[in-house]
Amino acid sequence: MTEILLIRHGETAWNARKRLQGHLDIPLNAEGEMQAAALGLALMDEPLDAIISSDLQRARQTAKAIAAPRGMEVRIDAGLRERCYGAFEGMLYAEIGQRYPEAYAAWQSRDIDARFPKGVHAAETMREFFQRAVGTITRIASEGTYRKIALVAHGGVLECAYRAAQGVGFGQARDFDIFNASINRFTWDGEKLNLMHWGDVSHLDIERALDEIDRE
Repeated sequence: MTEILLIRHGETAWNARKRLQGHLDIPLNAEGEMQAAALGLALMDEPLDAIISSDLQRARQTAKAIAAPRGMEVRIDAGLRERCYGAFEGMLYAEIGQRYPEAYAAWQSRDIDARFPKGVHAAETMREFFQRAVGTITRIASEGTYRKIALVAHGGVLECAYRAAQGVGFGQARDFDIFNASINRFTWDGEKLNLMHWGDVSHLDIERALDEIDRE
């Protein structure tokens, strides 16, 4: 049995402005740095065997805030990256529907095989992203050397893990919060992810914590 602390990165300026990040490499803002520091303190008594992060800097900065007080190193795994949204990346949410109405409609209808127009990066379908995100989490947990690990990732990765553990398909609108710098606890029993506790932000000022905004 492996215990997994799945953590969303701290706040960025683009989170605060409701600008879609995806694979674009945006750093934490001042609020996000404070959230990451609070997260590191909150986890000091957790006996972590490894801290593994997405390669995007907002996740790496958050992971380093957990690792530094413990004298640990952060392992990087690009499989924990956010979903790639193609041409949507860098745009305000309010702008996407105006510029790409058909693709935006497919997104809002929760079409898991919709592929958005290419931007700086080629977009992933939701099906492809789900397989990558959950596959990465279970691959790491299956390595057999860890009792408890912290994985620092992104809102979309957290949503995929939640849906995998709860057996909730993407056809159902998201009705659960995904906060910046939140702690979400799972176990991996060798066959499936099991959700133990979701959305712990007791270490943060909850009124200032931002939810992942891709929801209905």
